[in-house]
Amino acid sequence: MIQQRFGVLTSGGDCPGLNAVLYSIVGAAEKLGAEVLGFHDGFEGLLLPDSFTKLTAANTSGILKTGGTILGTTSRGHFCGKVTHGRKTEVPAPFVQQASQTCRDLGLDALIAIGGDGSMTIALQLYQAGFPIIGVPKTIDNDLEATSMTFGFDSAVACATDALDRLHTTAASHKRIILLQVMGRHAGWIALWSGLAGGADIILIPEIPFELEKIVDEIQRRTSQGNKSTMIVVAEGAKPMNGKESYKVNTRGEWQLGGIGEMLCQKIEKKTGQETRLCVLGHLQRGGAPTTLDRILGIRFGVKAVELALEKKFGTMVSYQDGIIRDVPLAHAVHRLKCVPPDDQIIEAAKGIGIFFGSSSL
Repeated sequence: MIQQRFGVLTSGGDCPGLNAVLYSIVGAAEKLGAEVLGFHDGFEGLLLPDSFTKLTAANTSGILKTGGTILGTTSRGHFCGKVTHGRKTEVPAPFVQQASQTCRDLGLDALIAIGGDGSMTIALQLYQAGFPIIGVPKTIDNDLEATSMTFGFDSAVACATDALDRLHTTAASHKRIILLQVMGRHAGWIALWSGLAGGADIILIPEIPFELEKIVDEIQRRTSQGNKSTMIVVAEGAKPMNGKESYKVNTRGEWQLGGIGEMLCQKIEKKTGQETRLCVLGHLQRGGAPTTLDRILGIRFGVKAVELALEKKFGTMVSYQDGIIRDVPLAHAVHRLKCVPPDDQIIEAAKGIGIFFGSSSL
């Protein structure tokens, strides 16, 4: 006999570990006699008739190790919420009401939303509208407040670190400067962690505006000391001192963050006279199998989400703090982004081994 029925959806950008969360939600729910309905394409699935699948141990077997999400996801459509340094958007009331009716019609006792800052903003709005909702934090950028780590981040860092390992050999062989552009719109956690782990010489992140002349001076200093190559990791949201982020027009005619690596590549080559190449890692950071850490974190998050659903602790988000899985109010997770503090211990460690952050003031 089915005791309770839970809904679950994956929203926003894809990342490794989403299926691990789904796998554990289904496993934990079935053990307790609960049923799980998975909505397709994020919150959009709440607006379409029959846009869900009953998830069971049988049809989720083997998904733990796979990347992406078997439910599909989207960062577009009727539900779009973004948090960018205090600015957020809200979902129009008619769509909230329609989604609410879907949940009532299906007899959902709880809805588990898995996503990043935008998705948690939507989840908070839905909770305030009466939804029995629980959030699970997901973002490769690791920029969500109220949790020390999100699943997907470790996999993205591992991908970027592997890229650096490979680029080192070609940079040294040709005596080149190579820039690796990684994701990180407002927070430079991927660039910082992968740059340190991958032996970068210069790391540029959004939180520390760079000075081009200082970067050129550092490259020339390294060259004068006999270094054959220079490796630079740059987050896509990095910007020059007193400047702005770089944007470019995509194929849909929309302005999209990007282009900082290309701009730096051209200017550095012109000012140093050294051959300079750019590698934009892009969506490779989102794809592929999750690391061991992301699988375990995803499983723990999923089990905790089911516990919160059974306890009817709605309006909360699963959180990882000090090695323990806890829960926090959704409102604590979306009021601002978690950016890299300039005095972060990892920055201090990087500086301690000579990594330059593009600014003379640091």
